[in-house]
Amino acid sequence: MNQDTEGMRNAVQQPRPRVLDSHLHVWASEEESKTFPYNLSQKPTIPGNTDLLLQEMDVAGVDGALIVQPFDHKFDHSYVSSALKKHPNKFAGCLLADPTPGGGGTRELERLVQEDGFSAVRFNPYLWPAGEQMTNDIGRAMFAKAGQLGAPVGFMCFKGLHLHIDDIEALCRDFPETKVLLDHFAFTNPQRSEQETTMWDRLLTLSQYPQVYVKLSAFFRVSKEEFPYRDTVPMIRQLADAFGARRLLWGSDFPYVTQQCGYTKNWQILDETDVLNAEGLELVRGEALAALFPSKWQR
Repeated sequence: MNQDTEGMRNAVQQPRPRVLDSHLHVWASEEESKTFPYNLSQKPTIPGNTDLLLQEMDVAGVDGALIVQPFDHKFDHSYVSSALKKHPNKFAGCLLADPTPGGGGTRELERLVQEDGFSAVRFNPYLWPAGEQMTNDIGRAMFAKAGQLGAPVGFMCFKGLHLHIDDIEALCRDFPETKVLLDHFAFTNPQRSEQETTMWDRLLTLSQYPQVYVKLSAFFRVSKEEFPYRDTVPMIRQLADAFGARRLLWGSDFPYVTQQCGYTKNWQILDETDVLNAEGLELVRGEALAALFPSKWQR
């Protein structure tokens, strides 16, 4: 066999790197909402149904995604559950933890993982009762249960990392078996204020906990610039130095990204930087997420 033939055979045998989206949402279309009603306090303002997402993924060449339960359906997980059941090789699901008094708590968390096939848990600190922290009894119980179930916990620090980093670090320290996902650069850009510079430094120190991962997602939420968000390049470089590519996860924040740079262009942002080598790009764009959820996205 000559070298050209051998090279062609190897090229055929080697699958292309998977592209997996670590963070997006879906909610019912207007028609679907007759079966899957919206949360009355949060009716969506833009389209974000599953069929639209699949079209965008197909055009962009995205192989799979982690769907994060949207607030538009709040604690009613039936729409996302239906997407997981209909497309088991395409989607994994991240449920929304319910810390409210008399709410679902650990029991509903466990049910959604074991019966509905969710693979991760989202902690939204703004759902905790006023004056309560994520380190209260129910928060600690849910965080521990997630670790026991092998479900990473994602944190949405929408109003600022400074409000929640103490809780996050305490939970990481007390429950090292629970993996942690920090959404959208932990909503922190050190170029915006002195406070955020301080928080950015604390974010980097979280790399000391091996269970912590950072999502390079929703660039438009942290950048001060337009696409390709070049002010985030130093941030990506520092995160890569601190966490390594194996703990960085690429994500879109669909459908919101469709109102910004667009879903397909979202996957071109890292091409505009020289931070990651080819192996690092493969990890961040999909292989790191696949390693977090080994039962999903089988080749």
